[in-house]
Amino acid sequence: MASDLVLDVRDLQAAYNGVRALRGVGLSVRQGEFVALIGPNGAGKSTLLNCLSGVLRPTGGAIEYRGRRIDGLSPWRVAHLGLLQVPEGRQVLPNLTVRENLALGTAALRDRAPTHTLQDVERMFPILAERREQRAGSLSGGQQQMLAIGRALMGGPQLLLLDEPSLGLAPLIVSQVFDALQALNRAGLTILLVEQNARLALEVTDRAYVIEQGQVVAQGRSADLGNDPSVLAHYLGQSLSAS
Repeated sequence: MASDLVLDVRDLQAAYNGVRALRGVGLSVRQGEFVALIGPNGAGKSTLLNCLSGVLRPTGGAIEYRGRRIDGLSPWRVAHLGLLQVPEGRQVLPNLTVRENLALGTAALRDRAPTHTLQDVERMFPILAERREQRAGSLSGGQQQMLAIGRALMGGPQLLLLDEPSLGLAPLIVSQVFDALQALNRAGLTILLVEQNARLALEVTDRAYVIEQGQVVAQGRSADLGNDPSVLAHYLGQSLSAS
């Protein structure tokens, strides 16, 4: 149904210093979905998220969020609409405390009602409650990732964009982070995930898009893509004979 369409991207194009990074990308995300965007390094995945969140202005195409054109809006205006990004590398403010970092997330609310309280975030990630007065820069990488997700949740996301949340994390922490993401999705939060660990991304999401050289080259149900021989061979590192 058109009424449940949260994100509609059509023929999106973008460039860095004259080099084309996106070459006519199209994708959609519906209410309550957990959608993955996978592909090799340099394929354009992070570029796409940065266009969606307003960090990068596309050179062509259209981005509609809940029926409203948002391509060209500033990052603050996009965030105020409820489309919030957890950036690659976490980008917490190291000299502020955990609680202060979380409080900054509420700036995105403006006149919208919160969807997650401080208590909700601390229940999801108890380590943040334990270390609420600790400087964010002293946290481990995994704890900073939890903090970055918590900060976005404090902004009342209607669509949560995640850029490489497993990057540089130990397997146990990755499991904890993705358990939390799945719980958020089950509770109704719509999520678009960019993830280098394609196998994990396909395990936890409903649908997925495969992007290569700035173009979508495959799409479908995550379970189906995870069993597709070409996806197995090129993106999951599994030979056809092994499959």
